[in-house]
Amino acid sequence: MSLNQNLQEKYPHLELSVLKLSEVKKDNESFRIDSEFFKKEYLENEKILKKISCASVYLKDFIIEISGGATPFGAIYLESGIPFLRVQNIMQNYFNLTDVVYISEEDDKALKRSRLKLNDVLLTITGSYGKSAVVENNLVGANINQHSVRIQIKNINPYYLSTFLNSKFGKLQADKKILGVTRPALDYPSIKNFLIPILPMSFQQEIEKMVKDSHKALEESKALYKKAEETLYLELGLDPLDPLKSIEAKNQKNLNISICSLKESFLKTGRLDSEYYQEKYEENNEIIKSVNYGILNEFVSIKKSIEPGSEFYKDTGTPFVRVSNLSENGLSESDIFLDEKDFCSQYLKSLYPKKDTILFSKDGSVGIAYCVKEDKEIITSGAILHLHIKDKKKILPEYLTLFLNSIFVKLQAERDCGGSIISHWRVDDIKNILIAVLDFKIQEKISKYIEESFSLRKKSKELLDNAKIKVEQEIENLRN
Repeated sequence: MSLNQNLQEKYPHLELSVLKLSEVKKDNESFRIDSEFFKKEYLENEKILKKISCASVYLKDFIIEISGGATPFGAIYLESGIPFLRVQNIMQNYFNLTDVVYISEEDDKALKRSRLKLNDVLLTITGSYGKSAVVENNLVGANINQHSVRIQIKNINPYYLSTFLNSKFGKLQADKKILGVTRPALDYPSIKNFLIPILPMSFQQEIEKMVKDSHKALEESKALYKKAEETLYLELGLDPLDPLKSIEAKNQKNLNISICSLKESFLKTGRLDSEYYQEKYEENNEIIKSVNYGILNEFVSIKKSIEPGSEFYKDTGTPFVRVSNLSENGLSESDIFLDEKDFCSQYLKSLYPKKDTILFSKDGSVGIAYCVKEDKEIITSGAILHLHIKDKKKILPEYLTLFLNSIFVKLQAERDCGGSIISHWRVDDIKNILIAVLDFKIQEKISKYIEESFSLRKKSKELLDNAKIKVEQEIENLRN
């Protein structure tokens, strides 16, 4: 019986790992001796990667160049220019560019070492560390900040490498090698010493095809969603390429002033700030009122969720979804959970969103709407309202969701929340959002585009998940 087994039997309530000094020093770039570094799952992970019948080598054997970015001193993010990727833009095998920022050519020149090249493998190293994606044509020439690295590689398929780094075998290595307490980070020596199993090139190319097929499905999904938006804007007489400009152009007087009586202003709205009475807001309302319309409260019932407080946050249990997890494209996985034992179980279950519930944010990033595709066993924060359609024969949930995400509602949110440091949209104001109700056939056309879009988005996610599972299963098969 080994010393490890003997001690484990003697102290079954403890996790024990006994290693020789030579084993402690091996692949230990930072000379760590803390117990966290030698957790059993980390040691078992390395044992598997070294044991499998194919060769496992270090990432450094494939690296041509590795370099991190930086945030330019005094940099001001621009609305256009050189795309500047932050951690939130780099996902597992794809990029989320919905909130991408831009830097000037001058700042980019100062950061030329971290300019992205075709087939670079990106890896996040702080914050949400360990996420990896491959640079494709649309991001060649973009740049990154200091929380990610770009890796130029040779003799290995970049899509296979990225998928492996996102797999449980890659993630466990990142978890083991992370350094620091307040701002944990992966350093270059640790990254270079990641163990990489070398599977046949035919297998690597198969993984590449799955990832690229996923990207294709995602682009088709975006195109269909754009069609839905274009249909809405064209029906209301706006240029779908720049709807805001279309609204502003309708101000025939082209004046930056608005004259209102006391009865038309303060006594009606309770607002005296000049921003509230900008012409674009009035024009926006007039466009909505030019067709059949109503206020949101006529079409939905509104239900509030809960805000339990951070003292109730757990590592396991029922997922607790906040505004940061919400987008018009869906819900990202939460890393915060609630325990039913801390609450009335039936009450928590009554807060689960059902199919066709529209989740709508009222705090922080206000005005984000997402229509739930199936019943969800999650709890949303108090900053997210649940909207339930009263009569689907009058207005369809997918159509209403699109309208809530449109420029028409963004301008109403901007008007109501103007001047706030942290945006908060009052429920009473939300109830009075103006909603254009287009002909039902148009609603059905828009809804069909959106349903097909989300079906393709689901397919895209499944392809990425399957690629990762395929890599993990192949490694598991080879260890046996």
